[in-house]
Amino acid sequence: MKILIVASKLGYQTRSFQEAATRLGLEAVLATDRCGSLDDPWGDHAFPLKFHQPADSAERLAREITGIAGIVAVGDLPAVAAAHIAARLSLPFHPPDAVEAAGNKYLARERFAAAGLPVPTFYRVPLATAPADACLQAPWPCVLKPLGLSGSRGVIRANNPDEFVAAFERIRNLLNAPELLRHRHPALGFIQIEEYIPGREFALEGLMTRGKLQTLAIFDKPDPLEGPFFEETLYVTPSREPREAQAAMHEAIQSAAAALGLTDGPIHSELRWNDSGAWVLEVAARPIGGLCARVLTFNGGTPLEQVILRHALGQPLEALALDGPASGVMMIPIPRNGLYEGCSGVEAALAVAGMEGVEITAQPGQRFQQLPEGSSYLGFLFAKGPGPAEVESSLRQAHSRLQFQFATALPVMAKPQRSAL
Repeated sequence: MKILIVASKLGYQTRSFQEAATRLGLEAVLATDRCGSLDDPWGDHAFPLKFHQPADSAERLAREITGIAGIVAVGDLPAVAAAHIAARLSLPFHPPDAVEAAGNKYLARERFAAAGLPVPTFYRVPLATAPADACLQAPWPCVLKPLGLSGSRGVIRANNPDEFVAAFERIRNLLNAPELLRHRHPALGFIQIEEYIPGREFALEGLMTRGKLQTLAIFDKPDPLEGPFFEETLYVTPSREPREAQAAMHEAIQSAAAALGLTDGPIHSELRWNDSGAWVLEVAARPIGGLCARVLTFNGGTPLEQVILRHALGQPLEALALDGPASGVMMIPIPRNGLYEGCSGVEAALAVAGMEGVEITAQPGQRFQQLPEGSSYLGFLFAKGPGPAEVESSLRQAHSRLQFQFATALPVMAKPQRSAL
């Protein structure tokens, strides 16, 4: 039985899905964003897609590959392509329009507001707008966000007009970077401004089946995310919030997913909780990213990837019980900009009680940037324990024992043209 895995590249999360497919006895077919005129340049036998032409790519794949029984996507852009492929093949997945809305902060806010969900004051402006004009109607404090980037990349809080102008220019410079310009995504031509929402932040991981949400886990984010940047580091589950609050979070995400039109497949959602209740930040039509899924196993060791694959195939899932008592992951933050050289202290970190693993995914010579420009982490720490507090403590202690070495990255300068004699 064939399962199609749509991904941007052959990264560690994609490999996790391939390994899960093998354990389930499935034939994994990989489809990635690449040039179709080259003969398998990466040696992974992937079908070439063009993410900026998802409908055309779906049509071509449907002609050339047969027998696909289910589809999963790894990442936001792959989810759009997967949605078009699923629609073309009449396979269960989120509808293309819903996935595109979920990946666009402005469209998502519009749909939340139309459905009666609580939303902050928000508006968007073209990238070419003068920052001083863009801030005339800004609520204070506010948050500036690129429309088409995922996570916290490019997200900056501003408390006054001066901070607003600086944040706007910084985001504009980021969106004009060559790596983003080549995506040709229309959403990258706008910046969204919205009222800052105070409160504690959470993530909810779930599965949608014919429009109904099944919550798999609610993660606490113990570090306060108050700005000016919003770097996610710690995820700990189960949540320490009261059952009533967790039930309200589930209902809020169910309503948000319905407002977007998401119906079948995994979702990864972010929300804040304050005295007014739940405020949905976003609902992504994909599973949790990176290696974070490693902390989610069910019914005595079944990994999240296997659960998602079986769900994509329409196989019945027995009652899913999250393995415990508690687990957590730290996405290792970047301490400075530069070229990564190495890490010491891994054995000392692993010696901390409760630690399950240290995965340094950074490669020597790899260039890293801190938020808001950065888009990756140095690696991941994993822990288990008798409760969320103990897991959080283990992760913090382990992180304190790691030392990272960086070299300063020199800017690339254009060679000056020699004047004619």
